[in-house]
Amino acid sequence: MAEVGGLLRRTPLFDLQQQAGARMVAFGGWEMPVQYVGIQAEHQAVRQGVGVFDISHMGKFALQGSGLVAQLQQLVPSNLARLQPGQAQYTVLLNPQGGIIDDLIFYNQGGDRWLTIVNASTSEKDRTWLLQHLDLSGVAFEDRSAEQVLLAVQGPEAVALVQSFVPTDLSSLPRFGHLQSQILGAPAFLARTGYTGEDGFEIMLDVATGVAFWQRLLAAGAVPCGLGARDTLRLEAAMHLYGQDMSELTTPLEASLGWLVHWDQKPEFIGRTALETQKSQGVLRRLVGLEMTERAIARHGYPLVHNGQIVGEVTSGTLSPTLGKPIAMGYVSAELASVGQELGVEIRGRVQPARVVKRPFYKAAVR
Repeated sequence: MAEVGGLLRRTPLFDLQQQAGARMVAFGGWEMPVQYVGIQAEHQAVRQGVGVFDISHMGKFALQGSGLVAQLQQLVPSNLARLQPGQAQYTVLLNPQGGIIDDLIFYNQGGDRWLTIVNASTSEKDRTWLLQHLDLSGVAFEDRSAEQVLLAVQGPEAVALVQSFVPTDLSSLPRFGHLQSQILGAPAFLARTGYTGEDGFEIMLDVATGVAFWQRLLAAGAVPCGLGARDTLRLEAAMHLYGQDMSELTTPLEASLGWLVHWDQKPEFIGRTALETQKSQGVLRRLVGLEMTERAIARHGYPLVHNGQIVGEVTSGTLSPTLGKPIAMGYVSAELASVGQELGVEIRGRVQPARVVKRPFYKAAVR
């Protein structure tokens, strides 16, 4: 991964992205494509066909060692010990206050080998946290971020397209299942995961194969997609964006991620005491889904109001390309978090009507 003037880093696909017409922006310390032909077209390509995202900027850590899972168990509220080889778990790293250090996925690769993929903007923080809390006398930690390309192939036609390059049968691989196979004659890690609300794979390869695979995917009809479409797609699916919808100042219980806390299976983990206190006292605020009842678009940071009082804040908002109406997520006082609750969003000095709705806003028909 190249650095530009010591400021922004570039993935190995940077030149190919420019050739494909990408408009580049700064994102989390990286120079990344925000769009190619347009956010609307890229969004619809993923909802109706197949799109491909370069997500090589994300952190990729391999871990191995006897007793490793017992150590990882202390870092997350989810029970990783129940995972069989080939299974994965979306979860969060917590600080002692129960705040979310990052959201990430742990993959059990069997034989005391684990892999985790973390957000790009928090990669260094996560790396430091893991190294501080693992007993490295018995655990090998390898940062593969710079030596691996990571592509997300997403959409209803994604499985068929990826299958055309992979000798292993992918049809029976379940959601959050993963395996090792080959692509273009090179080893490839494939996980049936994604950040769009559609079926598809996240695929990790060596740099040379990753670059060649990107070109083959585009030649086969996959639409290159940027951060803009990635954001509208994930918001329709009500997937959190770290740094906006959650942070070290929010807990899983506040962020509507309580399903990640396996109370009965995890007697100890960092942050449990704080979460127990919050659970017994009740959360003061909660992340909710919002639908604007008029055409005004709520954006990150806009105040949420009720009876003339500020009662929360929008964390993410957009005009949904699929639904054709404005949607948002935000934190609101817990007593106002019920579905159907009428609220207002203050937009440039005017209060626009909104309603708390169920999430996700969009759910694929078949996944």
